[in-house]
Amino acid sequence: MRVLVIGAGNMGLTYAEGMSKSTLLNRHNLMIYDKSRELIASLSKIEYFDVYEDIEKCLPTADIVFLAVKPYHCEEMFKELKPLVNKEQVFVSIMAGVTINTIQEGLDLEKVVRAMPNLPAQVGKGVTSYTASGEVSRIELLTVRNLLDTTGESIKVENENFIDASTGISGSGPAYIFYFMQSMLEAALKMGFSKNDSKILVSKTFEGAVELFNQSDLSPESWMDRVASKGGTTRAALDSMDDNNVKELIKNAAYAAFERAVELGKEK
Repeated sequence: MRVLVIGAGNMGLTYAEGMSKSTLLNRHNLMIYDKSRELIASLSKIEYFDVYEDIEKCLPTADIVFLAVKPYHCEEMFKELKPLVNKEQVFVSIMAGVTINTIQEGLDLEKVVRAMPNLPAQVGKGVTSYTASGEVSRIELLTVRNLLDTTGESIKVENENFIDASTGISGSGPAYIFYFMQSMLEAALKMGFSKNDSKILVSKTFEGAVELFNQSDLSPESWMDRVASKGGTTRAALDSMDDNNVKELIKNAAYAAFERAVELGKEK
């Protein structure tokens, strides 16, 4: 099995590095291609994979191809790749908003997996949702899942609607967490903590809360009840959030990301 990653940006390089550290591939079965000569020169110093700046020398030999370019570059990319692809290849797209049908028509092939990763994949803590066209076999899909899992965990979803929905939850979700963290950091600084102490207080609080949640069957609501006591400090904070409709605002924000993902798909 030979795997090619097209696009050496943040997510493309993340997947390439994740796959290179697994036992699924050896160095010469993992390839990465990018148009940037500066980037290619930098990547050539890394021994984990073979680097190419000529698509004709790598695409025809690949069994599985990851498409990791910006969505607005997809039409230009399709024109470049189409003469070189064959119908037995499996294409895995991590381009937000680009539908399976768009890729099938753009490249004149059938085997397409559409995936939605998120930023924590860079530290091996990512979650990727994926779905596939009917032409992708069970064995091919299992292979793709194993490759996706090199950056964290993956979940198979029923159809592309759930890819758009997961964009609003896991894809964009890290930004919501950072938004909340930034607010807590600013509150800590306002209370007089140093920048370093503020970072420790906030980051370790998030880390610990997530670990508690993962190691139990309790819901977030149940954990809130365990922390908050009637008339106490935590209850005052939670009541303030409820009074300001924070929960609904967060849900609306996630839904806004979902709707934008659907819009992007219609624009392609």
